[in-house]
Amino acid sequence: MNSADVLADGFGRVRETVHEAVKGLTAEQLATRLDDKANTVAWLVWHLTRVQDDHVSEVANTEQVWTEQGWYDRFGLPFSASATGYGHRAKYVDAVRVPAKLLLGYHDAVHERTADFVRGLRDSDLDAVVDETWTPPVTLGVRLVSVISDDLQHAGQAAFIRGVLRRR
Repeated sequence: MNSADVLADGFGRVRETVHEAVKGLTAEQLATRLDDKANTVAWLVWHLTRVQDDHVSEVANTEQVWTEQGWYDRFGLPFSASATGYGHRAKYVDAVRVPAKLLLGYHDAVHERTADFVRGLRDSDLDAVVDETWTPPVTLGVRLVSVISDDLQHAGQAAFIRGVLRRR
């Protein structure tokens, strides 16, 4: 197993966790908050997918799936096309009301683009500096692991919410 295989496996685990968290939930359940300041399953999955799309497209030097494949228009959200959810407050969380099929369709499209990118990487590619605004500068390997980590945390939050909703 090489580094590209490990990264592909990590992103595959994100996809599996997202599907497990979303599968079988209604649009209403996807938009349910456990309290008035909590995120929803829909917002968490949209956000983690937007971050993955944004970060991977930047390092792969490609357009985001969100705009290139028309997902921005299909979602019809009241945000700019560049929004990823960072810093969103309650009214924006509430705005993400979409059916599971749309949410998973976008996630799968981003996953496919990400998997294609990481499978083409060589171990030496991971040392390339992709962001010099941090100390130390961020390498491609660190950025991709960071995306996997962030995505899995949000997918785990979505899975937790799903569990609470299914027990109600």
